[in-house]
Amino acid sequence: MPFAVPLVRIAHFSDPHIGPLPAVKLRQLASKRLTGYVNYRRTRVTTHDMGMLAALLADMAAQAPHHICCTGDVANIGLVAEFAAGAELLRTIGTTDSVTFVPGNHDIYVRGSIAPLIHHLGPWMTDQASGTTRFPFVRRLGGVALVGLSSAVPTLPFMASGTLGRSQRQATEALLAQLDREGVIRVVLIHHPPHRGGARPGRGLTDAAAFEAMVARTGAELVLHGHNHVASLAWRSGPTGPVPILGAPSASASGGTPGHDAGYYLIEIDDEAGTITAVLRGPRPEGGFGEKSRQTLTAAA
Repeated sequence: MPFAVPLVRIAHFSDPHIGPLPAVKLRQLASKRLTGYVNYRRTRVTTHDMGMLAALLADMAAQAPHHICCTGDVANIGLVAEFAAGAELLRTIGTTDSVTFVPGNHDIYVRGSIAPLIHHLGPWMTDQASGTTRFPFVRRLGGVALVGLSSAVPTLPFMASGTLGRSQRQATEALLAQLDREGVIRVVLIHHPPHRGGARPGRGLTDAAAFEAMVARTGAELVLHGHNHVASLAWRSGPTGPVPILGAPSASASGGTPGHDAGYYLIEIDDEAGTITAVLRGPRPEGGFGEKSRQTLTAAA
């Protein structure tokens, strides 16, 4: 299936952790939010720089991507006001048709976060065909299909793991198989690294082995995730060759932690050359943003 344009350019950023935290009432901290609030005050308030985030988004806009994807964690402790701020951020970078979002563990921090998250950010998680917010969902860019998943579930304090669950995995497998029959390029969006060993114990995807087995059966041309706040690339087996799994850094990282530098990916899907290329852009020592790495990931189907 031909693309709408010869080159489809997708910008991928993650984990902006928008700050500062809004005013918090004591009753809102009577849950896991208490530990999250303390962690924010001790570390996140300095490790996530909103000036850096603004500069990164300005550089992203200058690259004129056809579509922008955010793989979660606009929030810190899942407060309603944080979702309103997240929606405002997404509005500043594009319309609900040109920006896609999937939630992270800090977005669905507690069970009470789910309804306000969908209320505020649902328009960026809408399935194109049905017009509903559901997982998995599909958004099409010519010959490219974005497949949005949710690995975000409420967890106990000091845990940051994610889960897809059998129902979502089964629906995703059927969807990926159908899209493969259509001959489109399948780009999967998820917050947690969906492969074994992708995160430290207590922070990973609990059904990563099942996700790997699904991809081995159905394949995918690219998987994009966040969560770890570092740039990463892993490969897992697919039915016709290895599948690249690309992790984005935190979009607001201040660089205070070794290896945790702000950045985002520019994914170039070239129909004529038949390639998918990942360009990592981030801040340069001399100022401004620039290209930090470029990798050809796979031949397009």
